[in-house]
Amino acid sequence: QVRLVESGGGSVQAGGSLRLSCKVSGYIGDSYRMAWFRQTPGKEREGVASVNLRGGIPYYSNSAKGRFTASQESATNTLYLQMGSLKPEDTAQYYCAAGFHGPSSEFRALQGDSYNYWGQGTQVTVSP
Repeated sequence: QVRLVESGGGSVQAGGSLRLSCKVSGYIGDSYRMAWFRQTPGKEREGVASVNLRGGIPYYSNSAKGRFTASQESATNTLYLQMGSLKPEDTAQYYCAAGFHGPSSEFRALQGDSYNYWGQGTQVTVSP
């Protein structure tokens, strides 16, 4: 059984930083590509960053480039998202996803329907 458990969310003032973690357990399939997504009520889910759990170059959304860093720790099957220079518009529920399927591309790595498994999410709130 696949389980993804996010942690590290919280409240922070604009300009601050947070680090999210996602612990993975179970067999996620042939691909080790994973991703971070975020969603606020009334808005579509947005892919933020994607990284291969076994290493490689991360992909980022335009909103995340230069401020967020995705990384992984293969030994513990943990995915991280270091977020800096946070803005109020970064406020959202953040989810990690695994079980990537289909043709591999940077575009598809940040699409929600490319993944089979999802964590429960962790809330990030950024105040002005």
